[in-house]
This record gives sequence, structure tokens and C-alpha cells, in this order.
Amino acid sequence: MADKMIYEICIDSAEGAVAAQDAGAHRVELCNSLVEGGTTPSAGMIQTTRNLVDIGLQVIIRPRGSDFCYSSAEFEVMKRDVALAGEWSADGVVIGVLNCDGSVDMDRTGELVDLARPMSVTFHRAFDMVRDPHTALEDLVTLGIDRVLTSGLENSALEGLDLICDLVRQAGDRIVVMPGGGIHERNVLKIVSESGVKEVHVSARREVESRMSFRNSRAFMGGEFRPPEFSHKATDAGGIRAFIDAVK
Repeated sequence: MADKMIYEICIDSAEGAVAAQDAGAHRVELCNSLVEGGTTPSAGMIQTTRNLVDIGLQVIIRPRGSDFCYSSAEFEVMKRDVALAGEWSADGVVIGVLNCDGSVDMDRTGELVDLARPMSVTFHRAFDMVRDPHTALEDLVTLGIDRVLTSGLENSALEGLDLICDLVRQAGDRIVVMPGGGIHERNVLKIVSESGVKEVHVSARREVESRMSFRNSRAFMGGEFRPPEFSHKATDAGGIRAFIDAVK
């Protein structure tokens, strides 16, 4: 089963892309600010990552965190970012635009798809915020989206597994349903075997201690939510290998 699976790793650094490639991943989804669910990475991040790895490079196009109902200015930023991702040799973009009523914004999503081609297009977990997932899936098929990333409208793909199975059956060979969210080496086999999916999305990360020897504990370079100042999460090649081995 493992030989037939496609493994996509969610990353937030060029080093993470290298770790994913070395561990045997097929492609990466490059993001900034994973604590917000991922936002558009910088120009330097995209270009450096492309120079360092040969595996598939998907770039998330998301101008901010929070919801997926965007202003006109935010949408203009998204269109420009899609074009730049293509110029910088990304293999695909990862998008998601909703109407305020929880339906897929067909006009704006279609415009982004047209701008993205010939790159592949993934509809990200904005899908998990739709009002009616079955209608939304048909909308994505109509738009020619290549794949949809979903946790089955729950906090994790394991919790949403029943809906994921339904969506896989509904999709047939018209669109790829790719589960993501809370997938790890202890539950991936159950998710894959029960749903029959051919692609999975995972974030395999570990804590990395800061190289700083001097540490000022009185100041914090962030907002009210405070992640550790002197460590950060990094893509873990060992975790990816354990994830892939778990499907064998």
C-alpha cells in the first residue's frame, strides 16, 4: 500500500522541504505561519525552496489567517501571489475562497484556477468550513480543482473519517480527496485503509532548541498567544519515515 501512496508534507521552511525530500515525501505544501493554519510564504522562501528540492512544490495562497471570505484588496493580493508562484516554478497552488454563507465562492475560485494553470490546484481546508460538503465537492469538480484537502469538517481526519469515506465515494475519479489534520503514524493506516485514499497530507514536526546563548526572558516578539521564544517546530524527517512505514 505504501508504494502506491502519495505523501504530501506541510512545511514552513526551506529546511523542512529538504527534510521531507530526504525522508521520501513526494511533495510539500509550503506555508508561512502554521500556527494560523498556514499563510502565503515569502518570495525568498518560495524561490529558495524551489532551488533546494526536486519534489513537488505546492504553495499556499492565503493572505491572512482566520476566515476565508476575503475583501477585494485581499483577493487582488491572492491573484498576484498565484501568478508569482508560477513564475517561481511552483508545481501547484493551494487555495480556498468562500462566500459568507459557507458556500464555495465559484467566481473568485474559478478566477484563481484560470490564473494558476498549468499548475495543479488544491482546495485547502477552507473546505472544512463549508455549510454543505457534498454540494461544495460538486462545485470543486465543476471548477476543475485537482484535489481537496479535508479533515472531514472535524478537528482531525480521524474524527471526520466517516465523511471522508463518503466524499471519496462521491468524488470517484473526478477529484482527489486528500485527508489531512491530526494524521500521524499511529492512525494513518486506519484512515487510509478505511477511506481508500491515495494521497495523504501530514505535518511531521519536532521541537528545535534555539541557538541563542543569551536569552532575554522579559521581552516577547509576538502577540498575546505566546509560543516558546527559544525553540521552534521544524519538519522531522524521522517522523515522516515513521509515517510512511506505518502504511506498509
